[in-house]
Amino acid sequence: MSQGTDRLRRYLADELGECRTEDVEERLDELGTLEASLGTAQARAELDVLSALANETRYTLVRALVAAAEELCVCELHAVVDVSESGLSHALSTLVDAGLVDGRKEGRWKKYRATNRAVALVTVLEGCVNE
Repeated sequence: MSQGTDRLRRYLADELGECRTEDVEERLDELGTLEASLGTAQARAELDVLSALANETRYTLVRALVAAAEELCVCELHAVVDVSESGLSHALSTLVDAGLVDGRKEGRWKKYRATNRAVALVTVLEGCVNE
């Protein structure tokens, strides 16, 4: 029996007053079902979103777009963050790939706006800090 299973057995014994092999097997089956329900693909997609926000430049861009509540031109976003044009382009591309920002071309200009996902995440994060 693995060390993790031994620990689970001790935990169940504390919780149930006694622990049989069937109790451990039943709990392991329940935990396996829980793990399967989380979905590996979903977890990867969520991690992509969190990774996109885990950079000061990208997070600043998302917050600026959420606060603006309208489209902003790349030239306006460049004034918000102190990065090269290439760095800005890469940051915006990462945010688009994560579904946090939408971009569109209008003549010579590229404009971006925050998606509903970005608005929801920033709102939740702001609520966590302000509590």
